[in-house]
Amino acid sequence: MSNRYWFYADRGQQQGPFPEAQFRDFIARGMVRADTLVWTEGMAGWQSAGEIPGFFSPAARSPSTPGRMPAMANGDGGALSIDFEILEFVGRFLLFIFGVIFVLPLPWILVSNLKWLTSRTRVPGRPDLGFTGEPMGILLYYLGGVVAIIVLHIIGGRSTNFLSFLIEIALGWAALRWFFANLSSGGQPLGLSFSGSYWMYLGWNLLGALATLTIIGWAWVYTAQTRWVYRNVDGTHREIVFKASGLEYLWRAVVCIVASAFIIPIPWVARWMMGWLASQTVLVERGAYAEA
Repeated sequence: MSNRYWFYADRGQQQGPFPEAQFRDFIARGMVRADTLVWTEGMAGWQSAGEIPGFFSPAARSPSTPGRMPAMANGDGGALSIDFEILEFVGRFLLFIFGVIFVLPLPWILVSNLKWLTSRTRVPGRPDLGFTGEPMGILLYYLGGVVAIIVLHIIGGRSTNFLSFLIEIALGWAALRWFFANLSSGGQPLGLSFSGSYWMYLGWNLLGALATLTIIGWAWVYTAQTRWVYRNVDGTHREIVFKASGLEYLWRAVVCIVASAFIIPIPWVARWMMGWLASQTVLVERGAYAEA
């Protein structure tokens, strides 16, 4: 039995992914017919299930009707999604605060939280998303950065503050490279890498810092920076697109800030915001997406 995962189109909506054993059960129950469009990783486009060898008898097969991946009801056939229980989030958040306070446990807590968060993320065509990074992979960089920042703050002065900023940006850039390199699907490495340069990443962060002076401009810088990050992810057959606008991000951020002032709603607004950010990240055929 193949270990592939399958998608099928039902009334214009993409369903899946489903393991092949379950997919064959759908065929036996009549949920997937010979003329149903289906797709799995490695296929150039969607095809009728009857054209896939081994699913239907020759008499039941319909003429080939290859097509593009159908869009979901919201128009984003390749949109990511994320969901988690509120109590899970609260526990993870408190664990992160513990790591920040005591410093040394933070790499282990960050890795644990990343493994948890990726397991709650759904990516079309990539079943069982996971994170395989380990704390030792970043421990030396983390400790070196912490020590350098502490020393610079002890020395003091404006120039040392700027050097501290450069180190923090370097750690963030290295973390991006480490994160994408350790993503997996179905227990297998995805083979992704982040090729964006440190200097471009630094430039985006400097622009973001300057944009805060305008009060609202940072939202547009954030969306543009996110698009730049996705454009520089190598190793994926599909293009990763962040389609949100600066205005859409801004008003949601304002809602989160206001709601968080009351403390108790924080987990709910965090899930709402993270779910929206995931839904704005879509996987499309390369060259098929044009920004409005």
